[in-house]
Amino acid sequence: MFSEEEQTSPTSSSSSPPPSSHFIGRKEDVVQAKRVTKLVGGRDVLVLCHQGKLHAMDMRCYHTGGPLQEGDIEEFDGRMCIVCPWHKYKITLAEGEGLYQAVNPSATPPKPTWRSKGVKQRVHQVTEINRDVYVTFNDSPDTIDSDFYQTERYRATINKAQPETKKLLEKVTSRKV
Repeated sequence: MFSEEEQTSPTSSSSSPPPSSHFIGRKEDVVQAKRVTKLVGGRDVLVLCHQGKLHAMDMRCYHTGGPLQEGDIEEFDGRMCIVCPWHKYKITLAEGEGLYQAVNPSATPPKPTWRSKGVKQRVHQVTEINRDVYVTFNDSPDTIDSDFYQTERYRATINKAQPETKKLLEKVTSRKV
């Protein structure tokens, strides 16, 4: 995985990226890395390639800010999810829904079923133009739980953390996989 600050695209073609999009990297680099984290437009974004498809979402888990770039990709009820490495929260790659298993206690025998908590993680649109990968932010005006970890309030919390905790958080959130 690689991590960089925002830069402009080296593409010299006549095709242009979508308005308000952010250059992430060359497709072959993203595919080879499998997961890329990047600070673009003041947002920490994770772009990942799974089964040949590119996905983008906020980098920190909606639950407690876990580093999603270190999470496993697994299928739950036919839906591809990233699993937060801190608390095992399941987040769909396509919609950012939080999934959980529920059990109807009156059913005999009780059978767990997958349910949605609704959209919890902000996912973003990925566009490829001439082998360059761009992300356009999800501009929904509705607050999504993962938005908290994109705020100055959260960044201030990290900065106020005790030195050992701060070092650990920085190591976990910037580690290259």
